[in-house]
Amino acid sequence: MAGCVSRVELSVSCRSLLDRDLGSRSDPLCVLLQDVGSGQWAELDRTERIKNCQNPEFCKKLVVDYYFEKVQKLKFGVYDIDNKSFDLNDDDYLGGIECTLGQVVSSLVFTRPLELEQGKPAGKGTITISAEEIKDTRVVYLEIEARNLDKKDFLGKSDPFLELYKQSDAGMWQLVYRSEVIKNNLNPCWRKFSVPLQTFCGGDFNKPIKVQCADHDSDGSHDLIGTFETNLTQLQKAGDGSPVEFECIHPEKKQKKKSYKNSGIIRIKSCKIETEYSFLDYVMGGCQINFTVGVDFTGSNGDPKSPDSLHYISPDGINEYLIAIWSVGSVVQDYDTYVMILTDLATASKMDKLFPAFGFGAQVPPSWQVSHEFALNFNPSNPYCQGIQGIVDAYRQILPQIRLYGPTNFSPIINHVARFAAHSAQQGTASQYFILLIITDGEITDLDQTRQAIVNASKLPMSIIIVGVGEADFKAMEFLDGDNGVLKSLTGEPAARDIVQFVPFRQLKNAPWEALSQMVLAEVPKQLVSYYKWQGWPPVKSLEIKMM
Repeated sequence: MAGCVSRVELSVSCRSLLDRDLGSRSDPLCVLLQDVGSGQWAELDRTERIKNCQNPEFCKKLVVDYYFEKVQKLKFGVYDIDNKSFDLNDDDYLGGIECTLGQVVSSLVFTRPLELEQGKPAGKGTITISAEEIKDTRVVYLEIEARNLDKKDFLGKSDPFLELYKQSDAGMWQLVYRSEVIKNNLNPCWRKFSVPLQTFCGGDFNKPIKVQCADHDSDGSHDLIGTFETNLTQLQKAGDGSPVEFECIHPEKKQKKKSYKNSGIIRIKSCKIETEYSFLDYVMGGCQINFTVGVDFTGSNGDPKSPDSLHYISPDGINEYLIAIWSVGSVVQDYDTYVMILTDLATASKMDKLFPAFGFGAQVPPSWQVSHEFALNFNPSNPYCQGIQGIVDAYRQILPQIRLYGPTNFSPIINHVARFAAHSAQQGTASQYFILLIITDGEITDLDQTRQAIVNASKLPMSIIIVGVGEADFKAMEFLDGDNGVLKSLTGEPAARDIVQFVPFRQLKNAPWEALSQMVLAEVPKQLVSYYKWQGWPPVKSLEIKMM
């Protein structure tokens, strides 16, 4: 399970608040609460109180941990504070809103009317919230080589490697990086490497850094070649063909031999500090996340009319397919502020909260031919459903109108979404990312074609989530996941990156619905960032600022 993606600070302002004080204006304060389940809310943070103000802009930021894979329900409440008590129960309520953190971070500015209770406006009052990630996203990139290192091995040259340390506030040296070992070489050139700036020096460019070069021994008794101290300010002078050189000094040799000069020269070829963008940088920079659903309607699921069928809808109106759609879709929909609807690859229109949904493996009317890619709403020219509820409604309506059949082919639906991802990638900007959710009972037929489709899709802004329902053998799904090694096509071509996440529903059968979304979506932020980093594309908003 992935941990907190990052922390965000929320800036809050209000306009046209109700005036509850006699003879003066209200003294507003905003409190932030988070849904902790069972109808309970827990306070996370609160702003300062601003005296006599109906249009407050709060200076104090509200801080909250952010998780992509969770629906984090928030409540903002604005109160008129007339006493020094921390308890808000005796203060006048000026209005509030409920929303999700996903809605806030995916909006440049999130403004909503305040309500005293659901459906009852708080006059003309509004609240505006904007989010900013709390994170130093800078990374130090270094290229280092050495010349004329001491020979340490009796029968050969040294096997040198580097270790870099930062000095803690307590004066202790903390390891921040260890290089690879270069065998039998007194003039090594190590691979370019990167270390987060926070890890490297805590953001302090003058913090002491110790560089240590040693000869590697397989038994762990490495022999020191030499060391030196520097800081990031000095290291930054390297670059543009002008390396910075340091003498590699062995303290004991220097003390014993008057003629001792050094044990070699360490050359910093380049030292650059660059911004490494996070998932939130891309989402808050304008990246749209497009969600598509593919549902398995093959005969192995069983007759939907039978209680034994995986498509059987229980008296309480659910089955495993519906739970998967709800749990994953409820998270992703907050990041889909609009969806590009491509009627063909040349024209596009913007619609709000519309999600394409497809079925595969069934015989569909009127011809009753087997289809591996049919719209759940039976409208191939416009397969979009209005929100997650629209997908659920289309699923329920189509069940009695089709015949479950086979085979189970994944590649058509993967290739379908990949075409739109490829079209988006041609724009050369981090503007759209695609998530395909496939829900299946696991008996895949076109494994080789699916492998090739996934390898092809790994080069595109796209992730694939597979939820396995029922009690089938899911070895093929686990193979596609690639957690045990890089997935390769039948011809041996490796996937450019890992884009598949598989979760068997049975593992979470007795867990809350939220557990499924947390497990299957935990890898998406890393997959999205890895794609745009691979392409070298900054967030759209960042790119626009640079071009201005």
